[in-house]
Amino acid sequence: MAKANHEVISALNDLIETLRDGEHGYKTAAEGVQKQEYKSLFNRYSEQRRQFATELQQVVKGLNGDPKDSGSVSGSLHRGWIDIKSLVTSGDESAIISECERGEDTAVEVYEEILENDLPADVRSIVEKQYVQVKEAHDNMRSLEKAMS
Repeated sequence: MAKANHEVISALNDLIETLRDGEHGYKTAAEGVQKQEYKSLFNRYSEQRRQFATELQQVVKGLNGDPKDSGSVSGSLHRGWIDIKSLVTSGDESAIISECERGEDTAVEVYEEILENDLPADVRSIVEKQYVQVKEAHDNMRSLEKAMS
């Protein structure tokens, strides 16, 4: 059971890193767009990711694990948010939305991977609830991206 617990903690920590990257990515995106509608949306998603990460950190603590507290700079490349800073300076809202959608692709993949694991029922419930909302954000970003092309 200890090994399984360690694997769940590790998977949750990967998810926490992904959420922190999304939190920072959306915050950066909000700073780089002019339309108030996009600023509000990106700030809302940034806050959502912060809340999800905090919730998962509590779950990890409950499993007697050491929760991650941030995303990882080197891992950001794999989580789809690496180009957001350079796009923000360009002010290209279409490109920023496209990058957010790419970050969402990665978040959805990480959630789907963790849900393939054998998780305790209470942990699975939390992850599934978050996944539904992350998937909605993903679909929203994809719709915005398509509307701009």
